[in-house]
Amino acid sequence: MRTALRSIGLAGAILGTLGVALSIGSTAVSLSATYHVLTYRTAALFGGAASLSPPDPVAARIVWDLRLPRVLLALLVGGGLSVVGVAMQALVRNPLAEPYILGISSGASAGASLFYLGLLPPLLGQMLSMPLAAFLGGLLSIAIVYVVAYTGTRLSVTRLLLAGVAMSALMASITSFITFSSPDPGKLRAVLFWLLGSLSGTQWGDLLPPLITTIAGTAFLFVLARPLDAMLIGEESAYHLGIPVERLKRALILLAALMTGTLVAVAGAIGFVGLIVPHAVRLLSGVAHRRVVPFSFVGGALFLTWADLAARTLLPEQELPVGILTAICGVPFFLALLRRGSYGFGAP
Repeated sequence: MRTALRSIGLAGAILGTLGVALSIGSTAVSLSATYHVLTYRTAALFGGAASLSPPDPVAARIVWDLRLPRVLLALLVGGGLSVVGVAMQALVRNPLAEPYILGISSGASAGASLFYLGLLPPLLGQMLSMPLAAFLGGLLSIAIVYVVAYTGTRLSVTRLLLAGVAMSALMASITSFITFSSPDPGKLRAVLFWLLGSLSGTQWGDLLPPLITTIAGTAFLFVLARPLDAMLIGEESAYHLGIPVERLKRALILLAALMTGTLVAVAGAIGFVGLIVPHAVRLLSGVAHRRVVPFSFVGGALFLTWADLAARTLLPEQELPVGILTAICGVPFFLALLRRGSYGFGAP
């Protein structure tokens, strides 16, 4: 009963957040006009708008064409990063784990920087876009980490963490060198803005890759709820419970690589979402992954949507990188969480 009430509350929070995020901006649109636009355009998609009065065209363009794709991307990226954080914390059995722990974000940042500043070979640069370059950079980084961590018979979690830290440092250094040597200040500022995370300029065509990977990845993790619960008590115990531990670890790494690479490619490196949201969810719902996975998705979606709303409205006529806001909100929360000496994964 309690879980059902929480689910209803989270669904209401999503709808309310959607309305507020679409209404507020440089040009305000009333909530009633916002929901009218959503109702009319949704009905039009299914051929049922004939009985409805058309909305104001200016409000329709602002809400449907400009703000809705951005808000939906915030929901997808926030939810996706949160569930990847859940997967990484179960994989390494460490509450400090987060989506970028394996060097994927740093690799994606290096790939995007190389592309945007025109430092890739001309033929390769013509074949790629910045999101694809970022995705390939993250994929290369995780591939190197995996090769280092794989011992031939099993995947060492310790080596995985150490290799991820080392690869993150290497790719961050490459990115710093690239940006430092850039002769174009305008491009340099754009790259730095992207590296801090940004959802600006989102169009409908940008939503398909994160939609597919996020929904499929979240569903996959929900199906694996019981094996993930078993992983929290240790690999040996999980093995004796009949869990194919090595296959599960490989599947989680592949899932994290695909989801994180895709999300970083479209939104940049947005920190702290995948670290703090799973912790907050566990405090409210316990550690069983059948609740943690869906609630983390919704919690991350809400958190990033509100952070992005603040990023584009906090300063007049200026937009902040959303990663700055997530860090400002996330660091105090996480430090307070660390003060709770009793906190831990516990038993599912």
